[in-house]
Amino acid sequence: MNKILNVITKPFRRLFSFFGAYGNRAGRVRFHVLLVFVLAIIAGSFDYSRPWNKSADFINLQKNKVQFVNKIPNIPQFTQQFPFRLGLDLLGGTHLVYEADLSQINQDDYSSSMDGVRDVIERRVNLFGVTEPLVQVNKVGNHYRLIVELAGIKDVNQAIKMIGETPMLQFKTEQATAERDRILAKYLTADEVEQFKDEICLNGQATSAFLVSYGEDPCYAGTELTGKYLDNAETVFDQNTGVPQVSLQFNDEGAQIFQIITKINTGKTVAIYLDGLPISMPRVQEEIIGGKAQITGKFTTQEVKELVQRLNAGALPVPITLVNQQTVGASLGNDSLQKSLRAGLYGLLAVAIFMILYYRLPGLLSVVALGIYTVITLAIFKLGSVTMTLAGIAGFILSVGMAVDANVLVFERIKEEFKAGRGYAGAVEEGFWRAWLSIRDSNASSLITCVILFWIGTSIVKGFALTLGIGILVSMFSAIVVTRSLLKIFIGTRVENWRFLFNAPKK
Repeated sequence: MNKILNVITKPFRRLFSFFGAYGNRAGRVRFHVLLVFVLAIIAGSFDYSRPWNKSADFINLQKNKVQFVNKIPNIPQFTQQFPFRLGLDLLGGTHLVYEADLSQINQDDYSSSMDGVRDVIERRVNLFGVTEPLVQVNKVGNHYRLIVELAGIKDVNQAIKMIGETPMLQFKTEQATAERDRILAKYLTADEVEQFKDEICLNGQATSAFLVSYGEDPCYAGTELTGKYLDNAETVFDQNTGVPQVSLQFNDEGAQIFQIITKINTGKTVAIYLDGLPISMPRVQEEIIGGKAQITGKFTTQEVKELVQRLNAGALPVPITLVNQQTVGASLGNDSLQKSLRAGLYGLLAVAIFMILYYRLPGLLSVVALGIYTVITLAIFKLGSVTMTLAGIAGFILSVGMAVDANVLVFERIKEEFKAGRGYAGAVEEGFWRAWLSIRDSNASSLITCVILFWIGTSIVKGFALTLGIGILVSMFSAIVVTRSLLKIFIGTRVENWRFLFNAPKK
């Protein structure tokens, strides 16, 4: 029995022996190094999960063959749902620039009008299943422009048509029960029809899901009343309860059509559709005369404002004109990606060779720290859904250079402390402290520049600023925490007396 206990506890005793008592400095340093490497392994496996997943599959398979051991939970796998998000210049697609005509809009309404245009365009491109479309408003002087990037869309004419068509605003009435059941029966089993027929038509999200899946509306039938008859929609509040509501105003022709619809459908639902999908399903309380209506419900003020914006944006709030268009092929984007990665790899290799040859052991440790820096930064890019463009990759590569620069400052300071007669422990501590001030100031100024570029720059410049900023923050962690811990692990060992490993003068 004692032998079995010794075998089981031996790895733990070895581990605790390696760390020593955590209260002493050597134990703390070794523990910190272990944490850093564990973090690096997790980040690296998240960046490129195939080796981890294959190893986990193999171990889990062997484990499950052994009795008793198979009760131990399986090693988890990293999900494949977090791929690197590639920009238009790497994935290929269409880049469109529109200029808005705001001549008929009050200056105070410029911002809200452009937000309405952006919302309309986003809805339209999302209906086409475009992966991660980019739609943003850009102001250049007194000109407002709308930038649309559609990754994966190679047909520029299709993209222009997609953007240029005016969204359809429709008012629909409840479908006849027999027609509803007939449409549902085309796509669902008899049991599913019986179970879901009411839920599909009472829940706007369920109606939308059915429409997207099958392209046919079982719940509501179209009417003559469309967005072309709507004059205006605005936010109002109930005078008695203060509850936010949506006020609709139709033109004269629309008022007559709306009066007929509400008279026939009193007590029933009249659904409001935008771009073929329901956005509101109010119940008609009474016949409405005069072309005015109110949409009531359990809306928050923000929801009402968004609904008003959508209704007013049924037709674009302002005219837009296409001023620039570009198409990037997938092969060209892939070629750019391969060249960028190759350039970064060659640069990283050259830096690693220089650091090892010139700084020797500290240089080797800095290369290890640089590898840890790389996997952590890439993991942050994945988790944060950072769009990787050529400019973004350039920012990342530049941040690698800044990470190396921080290590160079530290190592030169350590060499100066060696020359001043300090021992290894004192030289490392003092060298890091003296170098930290320079590292902090230089990185702070670089971060301020990144913030300014991100705030006022175009999408390309923003990508560069974002990746550079993230890289700078991680590089500070890499230089001050990772490299420092790796150097401190040799304190109290024979290595600290081998000054030639540090390219420093002998004692």
